[in-house]
Formats: sequence, structure tokens, C-alpha cells
Amino acid sequence: MIRRSLFVPFLVFIALLLGSVTNGYAASKLIYVALWRGCEEVCNGFQDYVSEKGLDTELVLRDAAQDKTKLPGFLKEAREMKADLILSWGTSVTLGIAGTLEDQDSPKFNNDIPQVFTVVADPVGARIIESLVNTGRRNITGTFNRVPEVVNINTIRSYKPTFKRLGLLYNTNEPNSLQKRDEIMALSKALDFDLVALELKLGNDGYPQVDDIQKKVVELKDRGVDFIYLGSSSFLRKNGAAFTGAAVENGIPVLSPYENLVRKSDALLSIAARYYDLGKLAGEQAEKILMDNKIPGDIPVLQMTDFAYVINMKVAQKLNLYPPVEILQFAETVN
Repeated sequence: MIRRSLFVPFLVFIALLLGSVTNGYAASKLIYVALWRGCEEVCNGFQDYVSEKGLDTELVLRDAAQDKTKLPGFLKEAREMKADLILSWGTSVTLGIAGTLEDQDSPKFNNDIPQVFTVVADPVGARIIESLVNTGRRNITGTFNRVPEVVNINTIRSYKPTFKRLGLLYNTNEPNSLQKRDEIMALSKALDFDLVALELKLGNDGYPQVDDIQKKVVELKDRGVDFIYLGSSSFLRKNGAAFTGAAVENGIPVLSPYENLVRKSDALLSIAARYYDLGKLAGEQAEKILMDNKIPGDIPVLQMTDFAYVINMKVAQKLNLYPPVEILQFAETVN
């Protein structure tokens, strides 16, 4: 009788123990990472942050490969997998999954799973959120990495005091590219410079054509631009060598928001946040949501505060456009 009475509590104890182990396993958080062009610096920084912090998470990486038609399927899969958080890379991916402020009642978009966006050129202008301080969406927050455009314009003026006319290429199949065009156009009036913005034609496949880059750069030269600003475009970033090479051939310097186009191509100057650091910033946001149980909509968008100034001295030599001493005092130079 004594042994029987002890056996039942023992079974209860074992059941509780097994339950705690099972619950411990279930506590592992699933992060669904939706990418636009593969796992690059931001993705690596995010993964390293999660690993270094020892966060109990599992990451599922999905690459849209710049195909918007895959995005509804990504959201469907994230829901089926009962993801605890979605990390969305870029404007196109974020809009494809989260939609805009006007889509908050639509089941076609994510209004339930916590979501952190990153590498979105203008999340407010894209109507993804209301503001960087208050997103206006309970399940969404993110990161912001862009340098204020006034800083870019003032840097161009410091580098080339005779600057009067800025060139810009944009493609209409990327919302961020159009938004950046509109932002620079508004800024041109406020800061008193001329903007020549040329549209890259879309082919039958709905994408811009690489062959059009050279033609448009020649047109920018003919229209007397002093500098070209890349703006925001995954297409131009992907084809950065062709774009910056054409600019140098035509004697025009390029300011790029993408540092790698200065280091590996022929952009003259870059003022940009390190993408790897941006990934870690996104990791901070994810940690607050998953580990600290904070509501995403209560978390302000985290903004990068450290920016790298990088100058390609070989390009400066080709263009006979050497940086002023005051810029050299804080910029990194590469050859």
C-alpha cells in the first residue's frame, strides 16, 4: 500500500518533468526571414546577433530572388509554421508581406505575426508605418539606416563647391526607387539645386534593362549634371559596376548609399551605415519582442547613428576630382 501511494505521485512528478522539457523545447522561437536578394551583410549581422546573444531561436531563411510573386506564399508559409516573428528585408518584401497602413484589415497581409522590417528606404513615405517613433501598427517595428538626404547634398557641395545640378536614375518597379526620386525632387527646391531624374525603361518582363543604363548616363552628361546620386534601387546596386563604370567614362562622379559600390566598383563617394551593423540592430528589435515580450508597435524604429564616409581615390584620380582636406579628415579612402 505504501509503495502504491508513492508510485502515483512519482508518475505525476515524471509527467511534470517531461512537460517542463517539452515546454522548454517549445519555447524556442521561430523567426521567418524573408529576403529579397539572398542572405547578405544584414542577414549575416542578424544571425550573428542571435547567436552571440544565445537567443533560443530557429531561423528559416527564404529568398524571393527579386520576385514579388513569391511574397504571398512566404506569408502563408510563415502562418502555417506558426512563426513567432517575421524579419523582412527591403521595401518590396515588407510591402508584399505587411502591406500599408491602409491594409491593416486585409487578411492578405500580415497584421498578426510580430514583424521587424529592415533596409526600407522610407517606411513612412511607403505608408508602411505612421512614423519612426510611433509605427501605428501593433505588430510592426523595424530599423532605419538611411543617411538624411540633406547630409548627402551638403557633402556633395563640400566636395564640389560648383555643384548645381544632380542626376538620378530610377526604376518604377521598385517603390523605394520612386519614393527616393520624389524625396530628392522636393529637396532640390528647398536646397536650391536642379534635379535631372531619368526613368529606366522596363522590359517585357517588367524589369529594367541593363543596356539602358549607359544610354541614360550619357543623357545625364548631355544635360550637364555635376554629380549622380544613386538614390535607392536594388537593380542599380546589383548592376553597380555597369552603372558606376558608365558614369566615370562620361566624367561624372557618383555618390552611392551603398558602400560596396565605392569599394568594389567605380562610385566616388559613399555615406552609409554598415549593413552588418544594421543586421545586429534588427536583432536588438527581435530580442525585445521575443525575449522581453514587448509589443512591436510600442517599440520605436531603431535608427542607425554611425555612418561611414568612404572615398575611392582611383576614381578621384580618373575624374581629377580630389577630396578637400576637411573631408579627408574623417573619411576612409580606398584604392
